[in-house]
Amino acid sequence: MPTSCDVTDHDSSSETVVLVVEDDSAIADALVAELTAHGYVVVLARTGRAALDAVGARAPDAVLLDLGLPDLDGVHVCRSLRQALPSVPIVMLTARDTEIDIVVGLDAGATDYVTKPFSTHVLLARLRAHLRSATTVPPSGDLVFDELRIDADGFRCYLSGSEVALRPKELSLLIRMASSAGRVLSRSQLLDDVWDMSWETGTNTLEVHVHALRQKLGPRADGRPWITTVRSLGYRFEP
Repeated sequence: MPTSCDVTDHDSSSETVVLVVEDDSAIADALVAELTAHGYVVVLARTGRAALDAVGARAPDAVLLDLGLPDLDGVHVCRSLRQALPSVPIVMLTARDTEIDIVVGLDAGATDYVTKPFSTHVLLARLRAHLRSATTVPPSGDLVFDELRIDADGFRCYLSGSEVALRPKELSLLIRMASSAGRVLSRSQLLDDVWDMSWETGTNTLEVHVHALRQKLGPRADGRPWITTVRSLGYRFEP
């Protein structure tokens, strides 16, 4: 009988630890096999409570989190994991592919999401990308545009003197675009620079984050947008 929380026998403090939170045995076993084959140390939690217990025992370097758990709401688990692991990539595995479900998960602290059914190869590529980008240092100094001030060193954003509550990837995206204000940045370039994704994944992660930035920043004081969509090319942060 499988336990609710297992660790592979490749345990080593020098290796990358991935917490897999998945109650579906077929998916869980396939993920453990693939991750282990690629050299990761895998901690498998089959319930939300087991996942929280596992984090208390050993902090992982990344989390793959199924939102459909048998005991706790996956969004609640995501929020709790984010509080315990402020800088660790959390990738949601979800069958809920509507925009509102995705936004709720991202607001709960998820770094990214993958909808089921998914390609294991694409998921592993995303995982590698997030592990690399987790160590990326943002540009230094302040970026100031009228009433908007972006503190890259403090990793904060202020609008008319009040701090804007942005998720980490939203702020990273804003810093990247603002540092090239006036230039059109392609979708692939932004995915590469912010998420370290240089391949076609079929994800609308970028679009979801741009939409969230527009909602949270609103228009400029003079009514102009901060971010313009340039059809067929990408996005431009307006100077």
